[in-house]
Amino acid sequence: MASDDQRGLHYEQTLMYGRYTQELGAYAKEEAARLREEGVRRPSVTERSRSLELLENDKGCCAKCRICTVRCQKFLISCVGEDWIFLILLGLFMALLSWLVDFGIGICLQSQKWMYVNLESNVFLQYLAWVTYPVVLITFSAGFTQLLAPQAVGSGIPEIKTILRGVVLKECLTFKTFVAKVIGLTSALGSGMPLGKESPFVHIASLGAALLCKFMSLFGGIYENESRNIELLSVACAVGVSCVFAAPIGGLLFSIEAMSTFFTVRNYWRGFFAATVTAFMYRVLAVWNRDEVTITALLPTNFRQDFPFDLQELPAFAVLGIASGLGGALFVCLNRQIVQLIRNQKTIKKFLMKKRLLYPALVTLLVSTLTFPPGFGQFMAAKLTQMESLETLLDNQTWSKQGIPEEFDSNSLSQAWKHPQVNVFVTLTLFVVMKFWMSALAMTMPVPCGAFMPVFVIGAAFGRLVGESMAAWFPDGVHSDGTIYPIEPGVYAAVGAAALSGAVTHTVSTAVVVFELTGQISHILPVMIAVILANAVAQSLQPSLYDSLIMIKKLPYLPELGWGHHEKYNICVEDIMIRDVMYITLNCCYRDLHDVLLTGHLKTLALLESSESMILLGSIERAQIQALLSLQLGRPRRLKYLRDRATAEKRLSVGSHPGSEDGSTMVNQEVHFQVNKISTEETSLSSTPTPSMKPLKPALKRPSVVDCPTEIPMPTSPQDHSGSTLKNLFRVRPDIEGLEDDFHVDDDMTIREIAEWEENQLDEQVNFDNCMIDPAPIQLVESTSLHKTHTIFSLLGLDHAYVTSIGRLIGVVSLKELQKAIEGSVAVKGVNVRPPLASFRDSGTSGTIMNNENKARDLHKLWNRRKLMSLPQEHRASDSDEKSK
Repeated sequence: MASDDQRGLHYEQTLMYGRYTQELGAYAKEEAARLREEGVRRPSVTERSRSLELLENDKGCCAKCRICTVRCQKFLISCVGEDWIFLILLGLFMALLSWLVDFGIGICLQSQKWMYVNLESNVFLQYLAWVTYPVVLITFSAGFTQLLAPQAVGSGIPEIKTILRGVVLKECLTFKTFVAKVIGLTSALGSGMPLGKESPFVHIASLGAALLCKFMSLFGGIYENESRNIELLSVACAVGVSCVFAAPIGGLLFSIEAMSTFFTVRNYWRGFFAATVTAFMYRVLAVWNRDEVTITALLPTNFRQDFPFDLQELPAFAVLGIASGLGGALFVCLNRQIVQLIRNQKTIKKFLMKKRLLYPALVTLLVSTLTFPPGFGQFMAAKLTQMESLETLLDNQTWSKQGIPEEFDSNSLSQAWKHPQVNVFVTLTLFVVMKFWMSALAMTMPVPCGAFMPVFVIGAAFGRLVGESMAAWFPDGVHSDGTIYPIEPGVYAAVGAAALSGAVTHTVSTAVVVFELTGQISHILPVMIAVILANAVAQSLQPSLYDSLIMIKKLPYLPELGWGHHEKYNICVEDIMIRDVMYITLNCCYRDLHDVLLTGHLKTLALLESSESMILLGSIERAQIQALLSLQLGRPRRLKYLRDRATAEKRLSVGSHPGSEDGSTMVNQEVHFQVNKISTEETSLSSTPTPSMKPLKPALKRPSVVDCPTEIPMPTSPQDHSGSTLKNLFRVRPDIEGLEDDFHVDDDMTIREIAEWEENQLDEQVNFDNCMIDPAPIQLVESTSLHKTHTIFSLLGLDHAYVTSIGRLIGVVSLKELQKAIEGSVAVKGVNVRPPLASFRDSGTSGTIMNNENKARDLHKLWNRRKLMSLPQEHRASDSDEKSK
């Protein structure tokens, strides 16, 4: 069922994460061909305005009513098409959807607890119900997602990051993917597995924005603009975070950090507005459902305000941040190693690929067994859900004094952390360790899921462990001015949650999310210190979780430049570019095009003036070259050749028919003249024509040969007008002209004759008149730094760029070479590598001066040569008219 949605980049569903196997260029050409075939357009604005003018000219009895109706409709359409209407609709829709998903998840979790409580008399039945229930839900989620839309698997943030870079992944923004994501996410989170809601909801919000853009395009054509829709996707990312944590500011900042390489400033107010509407509506629904009395923070806390922390606690917060950074890097590495381990085991992979639902069922069975409350789960508060665990971990009351857990409130949820045989430190340690690898393993299941919320809870538990340790080491608290201020472990839990989640995602905005989630900002300094230190450690060790998933899925995305590696700033384009560039020249023949297509698989080829000058004129797509060869060697051109040859033979036979002497003499004279012209035509077709003196037109000013493959390009040189000349000569003979018009030939050439004819056609010079040529491809100079190249590729969404020196082509650098250079493995096949310091030039050396003088001399020579050349000028009708006058 999902085969129609898998055409983009050839999505391949693997055991855990899918991957994209098709190259970006091939998909772009297929998509362009599909759009040309459809050719269905809505009525233009001029047509609609013209219909309105015709209606105004109508003098009928109901004309005024109809004019008023049309104008009201036009006014409503213009109002509905405004940005703020779109943002309000998106915010309200996502808030309602998030609340409905939470409602469904709550029902599923309550059902599991109900079965567990009602089977207390039999432990075996309790275990059976505790394990079977999540296995059924996870299996349903995996099967439903696989059948409807495999692209809904995972968090969806890697795909959204790739789309925001400019890569088209339309299968990730379809209605099927939306349905599969919502239903699959509800089932997966309802199972109680350590999975998150935030990352999938970013994808769901993007899906909602894309579908809403399609709906709004019915009212205003501005929503058909692809670049504008991409900007609205970045707004939807902020909405997705806001409708989970009710954090509009943190949601917008998180979307900028995690999703956007470059953020458009004009989207700032859109993101704030939509995220605020979403957060407001999300909390209003909670009040309407009587879950809350009024609009408050999602997890309100009552930390101390007058003396939030002491300066002596700052080293503890710093250590917590550094440890969280190490933990975040370890989590990303563990997740990637699990995927690679299972993928490398070919036997296990082959077996599990046949039984796709077996892997998620086995993982769920393992995790559910270890979290069974009467079993090992009693040491890790397994009875609590993720939100309940987070609520108890943020409690500012100390759970124990020197490890004795007698101070628990018997009516609170914190009782789940109490165990008669072990203290709180053992319980928290086991919770952190077990949930750490369980979350990394559960993320690999082929279901819609995220990792932000599990990591957030693990960070809170680790911070709580540090806070309880500080409370045990300083039982009397911190003394200041004769006043005793006890340690608040809940503050450490908030700091740990922000630090670990920030380390995994490489974002600092998690600090703002914590402030909005708890409703308190008094601990801004320790939270920011811990988050910044955690990011510094994690970024120096591992990529972010989303970049790691991008590498696993093999998406065409450019990684970020790692900080601290100064040698990468000394690398230039000439150190990593490919010097052996495939190209075609302006005076090449069709055989050269044929050889280029056979030897390489590049999607675009450079067009040069000549092999001697190497002046770059533009670039041509591979599809255009294939179309040129198809026109030159295709059956229509071969039939034309046969028709011309048969027409000539018919004319000879008609001219040699016996008749009167005078007529015979006249015909014979005409026949001799005609034969001469025919032989001239055949000679001109077989010989190489002179190059056209008309300059190359840009791609926007000429029709494409791909758009009209059936048309045969006619020669433009003066020697190739023999066809029209023959027609004019025989216009005095209507009988022969009738024979020419009604003539039909069959393709009766043998294979050998076809091969000889094709060999002759391949030797002709290429006619680029009907070919789309990009006259201004992206060019870099050889001294462009790697940092600047990375910026240009990221900002423009490039796939490759040519490297030139004074207009001469000297190499090409693609996304692949740039990725390898950033990752540190520059020494790859086909890349001329030099040491990084080889490109580091001293501006004061004489070598640089000589190099600049040589470049200036070459530039002057090139300019003088171009001035002496008789450049072809484009023919203009006005110029010819003036000369004729």
